[in-house]
Amino acid sequence: MGRHSNGAGVSKTRLLLLFGIFLIAMNLRAPFTGVAPLLDVLKATFSLSTAQSGLLITLPLLAFSFISPFAALFASRWGLERSLLGALLVIAAGILLRSVGSTTALYVGTAIIGAGIAVGNVLLPSVLKRDFPSRVAALTAGYVLIMGCTAALVSAIAVPLAGLGGGSWHLALAATVVLPVLAAVAWLPQVSRRRESSTSIAKAMRRAPIWRSAIAWQVTIFLGLDCFLYYVGVSWLPAILHDAQFSQEQAGSMHGVLLLSTALPGLVLIPLAPRMKDQRNAACLLALSIMVGLLGLHFVPKLAVLWILFFGFGAGGGLILALTFLSLRTADATDAASLSGMSQSLGYLLAATGPAMIGFFRDVSGGWGAPLLVCAGFSIVMAVVGLMAGRNIQISVDRGSATA
Repeated sequence: MGRHSNGAGVSKTRLLLLFGIFLIAMNLRAPFTGVAPLLDVLKATFSLSTAQSGLLITLPLLAFSFISPFAALFASRWGLERSLLGALLVIAAGILLRSVGSTTALYVGTAIIGAGIAVGNVLLPSVLKRDFPSRVAALTAGYVLIMGCTAALVSAIAVPLAGLGGGSWHLALAATVVLPVLAAVAWLPQVSRRRESSTSIAKAMRRAPIWRSAIAWQVTIFLGLDCFLYYVGVSWLPAILHDAQFSQEQAGSMHGVLLLSTALPGLVLIPLAPRMKDQRNAACLLALSIMVGLLGLHFVPKLAVLWILFFGFGAGGGLILALTFLSLRTADATDAASLSGMSQSLGYLLAATGPAMIGFFRDVSGGWGAPLLVCAGFSIVMAVVGLMAGRNIQISVDRGSATA
């Protein structure tokens, strides 16, 4: 149970902790999604191909996959607070390196940013599980809402910032360093206040591997499919709209609508989450919302804004539920970190293949119709898996079964 979970009032300490959590959440997407509006500028500056520029989005996803399994080990050695502070410093270092001006620094810095975000992605649900066990769903919805809004804001101001000072892209990329620096300063009191028991954590880490649990795989597949579909949408929506006879400016505006719409489910789930007995219906409906958006873009592209709202609401809500599952399906913070590491490692590996796979399928099929139908099929699979992952059960200690 969390050390701060008891007591009638909301203490100053708890408010400070929540403030730190939300500031960390602001760093978990914006530092790498904010580069998307600048891809054309970077392509021209560094003479990059389309595939090479796309790697600036894919690299962080690969880093999520490769680094996530180690995040629980970092927490077992240095504690959650110190590991999260380290993640923020790594993100800041990556942002500054990415902005130096060389091609090597651009890619290496991007990968470093992804590594720092990966640790934050895995460990933040563990903090919620430990300190706010009765409010996990609502707080997860809250921090995903903040994460999405920050990403949308950074994307919106990237081009105007690049236009300052003679059109320098350096400023636009470097400006996001403000986010991890502010979060690190706000998080410092948590590092000095907390000292976790390394003995108890090490003992918990010796449990049987979490991948032996069926519910762990269900959560992993649900998260993976949601991220796969989301990053396909983020990567290819402008191209889909352009083929549907929308102008570049219209496609760009609708891309911003997509980013904002992924944050909207938080407004709904924050008040509703505490009242849910389980999340089966919510998981299924959100996946079907993605399906409606994809089919709508294929069959009635003139109503693209409506279908983008359906897609974004489903994908954003699916992410909120998937991150909530990391806490709700586990008994303690250590298991939450282990499940988070497993699901995000495999889930983001699947997500990293999405844009390239669907782009290749588009080239082979000669249009976006078949790829959209395939993705709609994946959303149906996601709905079925969500009915299983949304059950009100927890992973058992022996990993052989799940307990109510």
